[in-house]
Amino acid sequence: MATPQDFQSVFHWAATQKDGSIPSFATRPNDPYQYQPGFNNSFESEAVPGTIPKGQNSPRSIRFGLYAEQVTASAFVAPRHVNKKAWLYRARPAVAHQGFTELPDNPDTESTFLPLNPRVHVSPTQLAWTPFDIPQGKDVDFVDGLKTLAGSGDPTLREGLATHVFLCNKSMTKKAFVNSDGDFLIVPQQGALDIQTEYGFLYVQPGEICIIQRGQQFKVNVDGPTRGYILEIWGSNFELPELGPLGANGLANARDFLHPVAAYEITENDPWGVVYKLGGKFFQSSQRHCPFNVVAWHGNYVPYKYDLTKFVNVGSISVDHIDPSIFCVLTAKSRDPTAPLADFLTFSPRWDVASHTYRPPYYHRNCASELMGLIYGNYDGRSDAFKPGSVSFECGFVPHGVAYEQFAEASRDDPPVMRISEGSIAFMFESCRAFTITDYAWDSKKKHEHDPKMWDTLVDNFSKHKAEVDEIMAKASKKVAS
Repeated sequence: MATPQDFQSVFHWAATQKDGSIPSFATRPNDPYQYQPGFNNSFESEAVPGTIPKGQNSPRSIRFGLYAEQVTASAFVAPRHVNKKAWLYRARPAVAHQGFTELPDNPDTESTFLPLNPRVHVSPTQLAWTPFDIPQGKDVDFVDGLKTLAGSGDPTLREGLATHVFLCNKSMTKKAFVNSDGDFLIVPQQGALDIQTEYGFLYVQPGEICIIQRGQQFKVNVDGPTRGYILEIWGSNFELPELGPLGANGLANARDFLHPVAAYEITENDPWGVVYKLGGKFFQSSQRHCPFNVVAWHGNYVPYKYDLTKFVNVGSISVDHIDPSIFCVLTAKSRDPTAPLADFLTFSPRWDVASHTYRPPYYHRNCASELMGLIYGNYDGRSDAFKPGSVSFECGFVPHGVAYEQFAEASRDDPPVMRISEGSIAFMFESCRAFTITDYAWDSKKKHEHDPKMWDTLVDNFSKHKAEVDEIMAKASKKVAS
């Protein structure tokens, strides 16, 4: 299991460990970096040993003449279990810059999803998009390649979310990015992302995800055509879902989330631009040094990544299928305690063993908005047009399910014990909020609608049993009368 292609065909990460015949490893062999494991831990890391002050955070004088800078991501008085912060010890603090200039609007991005905005559209129609084209013939980096598809709310209200794709072919050069609006959950689909952050490096390739949180500076390096998906949330942070009766283990385990180790870059008289996204607008500050000059840090507000092949699937081992909440990797709370702002779900290789069970997704009307993508492989339950890089969208309470031919076949015979979704990873961005669709997605030539004719053949089987039903009802009436 040495290449990215090998990991696309693996049934689960456990298979890479060769039944204990080789030393276990935490990252894919082509990952060049070291990491710290755990979720929501308090970490510390030093590129130069002996840098972090002990017993205090901000001493009068820090070793090597470094500056202490605190990143505070929650209210100072937030309860301890949700208090988010980090202390950075750096060659120059982030305040050393030459001010801000407003950049031209990116017409393909959006942040206000209220229906009053003429650039967004409301539709109950089930929509889909074939893979968006990666630019050719011109250089486009991660920031310039952001394209917004759909969302809800507004970041200035600290309530809502947005979904994007990124389409790029060039590394960011002397340029960093800060999302002052919310947290990014990034899902690469084609091409790996070599991400430099203030905390160190993350190498994220198809089959993995990463979370860069609000206010954290980062730079994305790519090697050739690169495409992926982003879920952006405002006013919340991602958490592990509760396990309930599953107990202590299963789904995404905390120790499989990996955080960077300190790695600094010190330059002087070296022009850099730091692009900020604030209220959906873009601004740039200029500075004469590299922003990734953090020699050491400690705290719990740290970017991280996760390999989806490590997800521990659970399911029914008797009859029926459990609700898709069993596929939840990360969740973000909303103000409604019964409905999350956003869930990130993964559909990866697993066994399907339930008996006397209708195997395809049952006909369903769901209160959640669902935006689905495919990282690699094939996904059952979608059309042949649903290729890696595609997008599928269904808004709340729109009915969905398979065509009659699939229903009839699945209803006829007891399903065999089988492995499904082999060589495939799909995912879903799910939210309790209603989405509106951006101009970019609405007017795209890649857009197509799910053809409702696929359900025309859902025949009325009940009426074929009219005589039998009439006889049963007549007997029931006589019984009631007597």
